Amino acid sequence: MDVVVTGRHCEITERYRSHVEEKLTRLEKHDHRIMRVAVELDCEANPRQRDRAVRLELTAFSKGPVIRAEACAADKMAALDMALDKMAAQMRRASDRRRVSHGRHAPVSVGQALADLAPADLVDSESDGTDAVHQVGPIEVTGDGPLVVREKTHPATAMTLDQALYEMELVGHDFYLFVDKESERPSVVYRRKGYDYGVISLDLS
Repeated sequence: MDVVVTGRHCEITERYRSHVEEKLTRLEKHDHRIMRVAVELDCEANPRQRDRAVRLELTAFSKGPVIRAEACAADKMAALDMALDKMAAQMRRASDRRRVSHGRHAPVSVGQALADLAPADLVDSESDGTDAVHQVGPIEVTGDGPLVVREKTHPATAMTLDQALYEMELVGHDFYLFVDKESERPSVVYRRKGYDYGVISLDLS
């Protein structure tokens, strides 16, 4: 397994590289197909964020899906341990997911997912036309709401719902955007409680 360590605004010593390589070997017991792990560190100099001074992202490349995990901590060692624990947990959940029977833990239907929402949740709030508009790249954000500061584009590969659930576990998110292989619709699968999942699809007709 190859390990590539890169850093922004911080020095990466040979001692730290060796420490990272030694720590990452524990991932192979969860997924023996891992070929390479990229470790990216970003050190923030803001003194008001000392407990989040280092952001570390792990990306594992294997013969299967790409797996990612990230963590923020006060130093490089703590950030590595936290991100490593997250990635190991994601691999274990994905492994458990493969053993789950569809009969007991099938995702809920779109109708069931929408039925759980209150009517007010299904209607956009009206605007008085006086809200300010912020531009972030090609995205416009209206009003004083959260400003979009990060934007990602991923290639879309049609997949089954079961594959989407598996991918969601590997990236460690509570939702996963995909194109349904059977319906060819853009869809989102999301985590509810325990092994319960919901799925929402867009009807483009």
